[in-house]
Amino acid sequence: METNSSGYTGPHQFERKKWISCAPFERLLQMNIVRVDEGQAVLTMPFSAELAQGAGLMHGGALVSLADTAVVMAIKSIVEPHTHFATISLESTFLYPVRKGIVTAHAEVKAAENRLISGRATLYNDDQKEILHFISTFKVAEKTIIKGAACTDIPDSN
Repeated sequence: METNSSGYTGPHQFERKKWISCAPFERLLQMNIVRVDEGQAVLTMPFSAELAQGAGLMHGGALVSLADTAVVMAIKSIVEPHTHFATISLESTFLYPVRKGIVTAHAEVKAAENRLISGRATLYNDDQKEILHFISTFKVAEKTIIKGAACTDIPDSN
């Protein structure tokens, strides 16, 4: 397996369906992984009344969660399996409200150096209009095994 200049390897395959079953928050938001490959990912999330704020628009937190998860999936495609990492910073720019339909996130890894990985995502509505720009930085854990990180406690409903 080749290692790039930042020390990360890839591409890696992981069980997409299993990953969502291990992520109750992503299941709650009904996220769907469409494609993950070589530092890029495409995810979708449907609008629903449960994800709306008081004015009937999709809640900004749901949109940011989709963007963050899409970048996570892009990162998972380039790091060793079972690598643990977490978001340490993020910035979102809301461009257009969502009232209905399916939101699609296109994410990519932009840079990886030492234990820091940066990525970005753009979210689109059904009309392919950009609705959110998102940039984030993640830090890779020093230890591969993290206590309590196993997915065995979460039932697989898929």
